[in-house]
Amino acid sequence: MKHELTLMAVHAHPDDEVLGTGGLLARCAAEGVRTVLVTCTNGEQGDDSGGVKPGEPGHNAAEVAQRRLAELRESAGLLDIGHLELLGYRDSGMAGWSTNDDPEAFANIPLDESAGRLAELMERYRPQVVVTYDEDGGYGHPDHIQAHRIALAAAEKTGVPDKVYYTAIPRSGIRRMFDAVQEAGVEIDFDPPEDFGTPDELITSTLDVSAHVEAKREALRAHASQGENIFLLRLPEEMQRMVFSFEAFVRHYSRVQGPDKEDDLFAGLR
Repeated sequence: MKHELTLMAVHAHPDDEVLGTGGLLARCAAEGVRTVLVTCTNGEQGDDSGGVKPGEPGHNAAEVAQRRLAELRESAGLLDIGHLELLGYRDSGMAGWSTNDDPEAFANIPLDESAGRLAELMERYRPQVVVTYDEDGGYGHPDHIQAHRIALAAAEKTGVPDKVYYTAIPRSGIRRMFDAVQEAGVEIDFDPPEDFGTPDELITSTLDVSAHVEAKREALRAHASQGENIFLLRLPEEMQRMVFSFEAFVRHYSRVQGPDKEDDLFAGLR
């Protein structure tokens, strides 16, 4: 039985869907591919109103979650995502935070439970392509690592996806981007180490999503409560368009024949 072409993106928090896969999701929707976004946590450890940080007086985790989920729904609409599925787990916070010890935090949920719930969604939607993070979660965030783990466990358990990909930031472009950011006079409190990002030789798939840059920018702006943490929004518009025009991925596995270097994650499937 042939199923409708379907993409499933498995992300950790509200706003994660935009940076690495916003263009992919919008492009697939425009091409008639069914799109499914699974967001694993409610984002409780994000900023509260007025930029109040987690652990500071006045930070209300429940209100933060409510606000961020509303922003997520707006973002999903702007990217024309067909189906939004919320697993509803508690945000674990950044690596090293005391919230990592919360037994209800996503990173501490037994893998069988969380992967089992994701497996049910894979059985329901039958995605040929699944996208998530690499084994380090991109930058070591406990929830990103857990999203990676449950995505692979669910894919193995169900045998549904024909192809699984990891989001990637090509290492060659990172230093150029940060140099350009500094030249533009944008102040950021992060200087990437030399080994930050994905080695270029591991990149298997680069997508031109330039037709969807505006949707991606609007979706990112929808996450207004976290705007202080999204430095890309402080870049000049021309630089934003350059950064947002392409998205890169590493193909973890594929059961179909296709080119070694792809410009379409559904290569070999249509």
